[in-house]
Amino acid sequence: MVKVGSALINFAVAIRFPFGWMIKNNIFAQFCGGTSIEESKHSADKLSESGIGSILDYSVEGKTKEEDFDATADEIIRTIVAAKENGHIPFSVFKITGICRFNILEKVNANEILSEKEALEWQHAQDRVRRICQAAHDHQVALFIDAEDSWIQDAIDRLTEEMMVLFNQEDFIVYNTVQLYRHDRLDYLQQLHQHLKLKGAKTAVKLVRGAYMEKERKRAADMGYRDPIQPDKASTDRDFNLAIDYCLDHIQDIALCCGSHNEESAMLLAKRCADKGIAKTDKRVYFAQLFGMSDHISYNLSAQGYNVAKYLPYGPIREVMPYLLRRAQENTSVKGQTGRELSLILEEKKRRASR
Repeated sequence: MVKVGSALINFAVAIRFPFGWMIKNNIFAQFCGGTSIEESKHSADKLSESGIGSILDYSVEGKTKEEDFDATADEIIRTIVAAKENGHIPFSVFKITGICRFNILEKVNANEILSEKEALEWQHAQDRVRRICQAAHDHQVALFIDAEDSWIQDAIDRLTEEMMVLFNQEDFIVYNTVQLYRHDRLDYLQQLHQHLKLKGAKTAVKLVRGAYMEKERKRAADMGYRDPIQPDKASTDRDFNLAIDYCLDHIQDIALCCGSHNEESAMLLAKRCADKGIAKTDKRVYFAQLFGMSDHISYNLSAQGYNVAKYLPYGPIREVMPYLLRRAQENTSVKGQTGRELSLILEEKKRRASR
């Protein structure tokens, strides 16, 4: 269904067929908070009833025009203002590719010489990032900058680090995202921390495993460079756990968000915090999952008193279709996320029926 449906939806997007009415009350409602900030507040209020925060994520992708990038930056700042006004929205978030052309990031990452027009585009992109981070600092709202493809990530890291030096002098405002399915990221985390310490800035990171493995492996094979991905899942899990330990060992100047759908990682972080005497409510430690996924992790952690938030994507239905299709494709395997969650639900129904 997902394979055929994805093809049909892509065709409908191409011919501008009005399909929103078919999507809104099924896949859209499952994975998105609404079409706007105002609509998403209803989902945020519902989550807050169970002590779960929301992270408003403007999930519009694929733009290439400067005016669209400016509009996206303005919308991200509106999410920061909404977070400031709503105690149930602890973070804002954005992707650099939402406010800058991918090709520009690719060239900057490779240290290629930019044309005069490209250099102006890059300057505008940096200005947008600075404006967003300044708004987060002014409103005292923590801000995630998401990780992306490895061949643009160095450029993202450099820009994010500049913002951390500027805005993390007194508090944990700007968070970089560390993808531990890459074999070099544990070293990067340690180097980032030491670099920021020298600059008098605090380190704030969101730890994730990663989301682009197939694409990363294929590109590395096609272009003949070393695969940036770990050799196996065990190596990823090892580095993820070591990253948790490193952050907690330096909790005096590191804040972390465990952005994982892995039960073992959540339990490990909870245990490590208990062992170190770190309070469940300590704002330097957060757990986060995607809206519509891993509710058994989110709700159980929240019920135990931990800081938990859900990524709450939103935006016009047509504009967030790339995001929705990725979520649907990730959940097609019986052994995947939805399959595991369904089995847990069935087990719980049997348990309740037998009482």
